[in-house]
Amino acid sequence: MVRRALGDSLRSLGVTEDCVSDILLAVTEACANAVRHGGPANRYEVEAAIGYGRCDVRIIDRGHGLTRMPEHYPPADTENGRGILIMQAVVDEISFDIAPGRGTTVHLRKHLDWDEDAAFLRRQMLTAV
Repeated sequence: MVRRALGDSLRSLGVTEDCVSDILLAVTEACANAVRHGGPANRYEVEAAIGYGRCDVRIIDRGHGLTRMPEHYPPADTENGRGILIMQAVVDEISFDIAPGRGTTVHLRKHLDWDEDAAFLRRQMLTAV
């Protein structure tokens, strides 16, 4: 549901598909971590804001918090452990607010790339009104 709502919002504003894909990949990884490590009932919240040429997303869980940041990708035969590194690779900024025993907030920020054709059509629609 998060992917659909955020993706549709970004696309309707004329954000390029590559940029939308990067944001959705990072959000998916953060949400997967929240489900896996997020504490009781695996519940988490997602807050998103689009403005000033960027997209800011916060994923908030009530888990135990990160113990350390990964320094490199795990071996190829390891099933988990790539999420944070993937997020770092596709967004411009990532930060963590960790409160041990009370949860983690992952903040993702990506500067938006605009689809010029969509921007032209949007301007045409606005001037026709």
